[in-house]
Amino acid sequence: MKRQTKAKLSSVQIIALGFFIMIGLGTALLMLPAASHAPGGASLGDALFTATSASCVTGLVQQDTGTYWTVFGQTVIILLIQVGGLGFMSIATLFLLLLRKRLGLRQREVVVDSVSYDRLGGFVPFIRLVFMGTLLAEGLGAVLLSIRFVPQLGWGRGIYYGVWHSISAFCNAGFDLMGPVSGAYSSFTAYAGDPLVSLTVCGLILFGGTGFLVWEDLVRNKLRWRRYRLQTKVVLTMNLALTAGGGLLFFLLERNNLGSGRPIGEQILSAIFDAVTPRTAGFNSTDTGALTSGSILLTIIFMFTGGSPGSTAGGVKTTTVFVILLHALSGVRRARSSNAFGRSIGDDALKKATAVLYTNLLLALAGAVAICAIQPMELTQVLFETFSAIGTAGMTMGITRDLLPVSRLIIVFLMYCGRVGSISFAVALLEKKAVPPVTLPREDITIG
Repeated sequence: MKRQTKAKLSSVQIIALGFFIMIGLGTALLMLPAASHAPGGASLGDALFTATSASCVTGLVQQDTGTYWTVFGQTVIILLIQVGGLGFMSIATLFLLLLRKRLGLRQREVVVDSVSYDRLGGFVPFIRLVFMGTLLAEGLGAVLLSIRFVPQLGWGRGIYYGVWHSISAFCNAGFDLMGPVSGAYSSFTAYAGDPLVSLTVCGLILFGGTGFLVWEDLVRNKLRWRRYRLQTKVVLTMNLALTAGGGLLFFLLERNNLGSGRPIGEQILSAIFDAVTPRTAGFNSTDTGALTSGSILLTIIFMFTGGSPGSTAGGVKTTTVFVILLHALSGVRRARSSNAFGRSIGDDALKKATAVLYTNLLLALAGAVAICAIQPMELTQVLFETFSAIGTAGMTMGITRDLLPVSRLIIVFLMYCGRVGSISFAVALLEKKAVPPVTLPREDITIG
């Protein structure tokens, strides 16, 4: 009887609850007087907003990270970013493996869902690959960034900045400490023409946002394209298209605006950075508020798209966009099936992709309408903010600090849904025991 009455949380509910607890713990730590330079400590609103943004690897901030938070507060933030980026269940699993503890079937199911792994077999080697790849990428990024920061800031502070920003970039978080160096909320605008910093940050963002399943496939099959899984081919193709195509579009859109009078090399570098960072990273090397209307729209599209499944990135994911575009193209061509790379994609994938896309779109639009109803703000800026939050992109046109407390809570909710997954969040709240399937009478309606 006790076993029957005992409530059992699903893996999705455990993940959602885990992020909620992590945000609460981070909020409590950031409110400590030692965490900030504010007299008496940070307010509940600032601490909650920052903890949510860090845990959900978003990057939106109410206070400049480098000037407002102390080293202790910055350490709390970067730990939240690291755990939020890899997933708290993955971190817990690592400790269990280090302690040589066996993982039960239930524990494996939860961790598999948290990293979007597709099978229970080979799970332990996969987790090892994730952490070894993370350590290698963040370590290399820290070394490269330290080469630039050490001469400017000294050994101690330069290495600290290198490690901190490497973790933030790999986890697609978008937090930075550049306030004391180049001004509050400046991000990497002072390094717009620096290839070492810009390309290192872009590389970390792309590698972290590629997806752990793709890592595994690349390690197993090396450079043998034909042996790659369909998901790997889709992810690599979309990454190349979005980076190269997006870089070209940003270059053309800004050549007479922010690019005017700048060397061509710096313009190209900024265009590449502008194409990579909106996909949930949140850094910027140019003034986001000064972008042309076309660049703003393109940035929103990229923020909404995000990275790839099972990665540190957010958004609706590149595979979701690919599946929907492929099915649309198949419909126009009146093809019997949607085919890509010698494989067909079923209707189940389309249903999931459509649900993810429209749920995120509805949340972002509803959030924008709510904020506009609460306080008078320009619609473009509000839409940019809500799409940035639901995509955990962390970019802003400068209105984050002007939001009223209720509007901030809306952004907090969107960031949480964006990281946990809007579909997963709904399932976590509404999930019930399975019921016998019932099929209602079918009736066609006119489409288009």
